[in-house]
Amino acid sequence: MSGDFSTYMLVASAPVLSARAGYVMLSLFSVLWIALGIWWGRRAKSYDGFAVAGRNVGLALGTATAVATWITSNTTMLAPQFALQLGLWGALAYATASFGLFAFAPMSGRIRQLMPKGYTAVEFVRRRYGTLGTVPFLIISMFYAITWLISMSMAGGKLLNILSGIPYPVGMSVVVVVCVLYTLFGGMYAVIGTDFIQSLIILVGLVVVAIAVLTRIDITDVHQKLSADRPMLLSVFFPAALMSLFNNMLFGFGEIFHSNVWWSRAFAMREGVGPKAYALGGLIWLPVPIVAGFLGLAAPALGIGVSQPDTVGPMVAATLLGWGGALLVFVVVFCSLASSIDSLLAATSDLMVNDMIEPLLQREPSDIEKRRTSAICIVVLGFLAWAVALPNRGTLATVLFFAGPMVGSCIWPIVGGLYWRRASPIAAMLAMVLGSLFGLIAYFTIGWFVSSLVGAAVSAVVFAMGVYLSPDDFDFRTLAGTDGRVTGEID
Repeated sequence: MSGDFSTYMLVASAPVLSARAGYVMLSLFSVLWIALGIWWGRRAKSYDGFAVAGRNVGLALGTATAVATWITSNTTMLAPQFALQLGLWGALAYATASFGLFAFAPMSGRIRQLMPKGYTAVEFVRRRYGTLGTVPFLIISMFYAITWLISMSMAGGKLLNILSGIPYPVGMSVVVVVCVLYTLFGGMYAVIGTDFIQSLIILVGLVVVAIAVLTRIDITDVHQKLSADRPMLLSVFFPAALMSLFNNMLFGFGEIFHSNVWWSRAFAMREGVGPKAYALGGLIWLPVPIVAGFLGLAAPALGIGVSQPDTVGPMVAATLLGWGGALLVFVVVFCSLASSIDSLLAATSDLMVNDMIEPLLQREPSDIEKRRTSAICIVVLGFLAWAVALPNRGTLATVLFFAGPMVGSCIWPIVGGLYWRRASPIAAMLAMVLGSLFGLIAYFTIGWFVSSLVGAAVSAVVFAMGVYLSPDDFDFRTLAGTDGRVTGEID
């Protein structure tokens, strides 16, 4: 197997669903999500309700929104791609992203304790590290959010085209517009409410697809076929696959630790709920990419031709299960798309309002002004994602993992800033900048499957050296806004 993973891709098979069936399903789900968004959004009467759901989200909804947001189209489409290109280690590599949820569980409680009235991750960095740390972190946060939005939008267009033949621009545009509309109406209330329903649909659908596929495939035959034709996919010493294992794990840590998608939920959950919700979410999510990854391993053994590697999962399921399978895959991936795009739109608009626009105003805007500005930001973000995704260039992996070095470089500044009073602004800034720089060099010279690993490693060394040479003595009580002692920091 060569370094160019696309060399063995063949011609894609015809869509399983008719275009008419695709348009009907697309219309039904579009109306459903918009209606649910309006219904859930009735409770968002203030900006606090719109942005963080009144800070009163309980365990059931908290767990569901963590699961639904983390089961993105990347999980259902990239996990099979990883298995197809990198073999067994590829499927396991994507599953390591659950470790990020486990690690963020105690951090979410710490965040809620430190900033009980907070809104964004950038707000924390601004108070903790000042302008020196805020500038690179804000750039990374915005770049990552937009990159993730673009990859989700691309996935929607690819899915509808593969399953039903709906033209990529049409499917992609409808997915983006629907998510923008219902997020616009209900904010975080609509996002978390629809996430609850979407998570149930996704999990039930994946279980049904997995059982149905396993009844139609002999695992022994798959193993024998791979051993004969592509033994590297089963090798435990496949270098690129081994690197991708650690690369994806660190990318998952960086994604969750830095992204306002997860911080906004930590602020939205009731005190004490976050750690339980994120831990449960990680446990529920863990087996999903392994199940999805098996579809990628089955494709070469079954002789199913694939023109785009990031569509292999839906194609295998649809081919094996026929019309009903294609319909089920359509529902699962559409729900996973919506649950991620709406979360990104809501969380990133919060970031733009609180950390970009409000500082420029140099005054405290009214509740109505913030709500109106947030709505404008949601529309702008949706349009930007649509415009960049329209040309359909690259695969989901190459698009998303371009941000990998940058998010990986944020791991240590965030962890250090939350728990270590000696973590300093200069250390955080240099860690983010140099980690991103060296990670991007690795991305272009070696490949996307090592970029996050390099970014996180360089960032760790630079951050440790920066703290040693220029230590701070931060008072965590300034984050809480009280005179009471905040426990948990490291001296």
